[in-house]
Amino acid sequence: MKTKSIIELLTLSSSLYILARDTELLERIKELSEKGKTEVNKIISESKLDENGNELEFADKILLKTHELREELNEKIEELVTKLYKKINIAHVEEVKALNEKLEKADMAIALLEARLNKLEKK
Repeated sequence: MKTKSIIELLTLSSSLYILARDTELLERIKELSEKGKTEVNKIISESKLDENGNELEFADKILLKTHELREELNEKIEELVTKLYKKINIAHVEEVKALNEKLEKADMAIALLEARLNKLEKK
């Protein structure tokens, strides 16, 4: 495969990764906003403690929840990108196999032609 094509695939996959990450984050924010005030109050009312045993403030709870959502989102995106690369890799493996088969056929044809040439030279 040409270097240009590989670079284009990498650029495309990184763009898809960033787009998917942003899209999923927006969808997750939309889901949370649709759950309404009761869900937000539930999240806020959860008792979260810091490393000193003190209860976290409202802003800290939001930051903690946002960090959890971000980690979850990154894991999902990583899974999707891994699946994409596996599919791309499978396509490349199949192309390599096809090229190897063509090479073997060409080698057999060359061997046959050499045998015919040797036979003609002996006459």
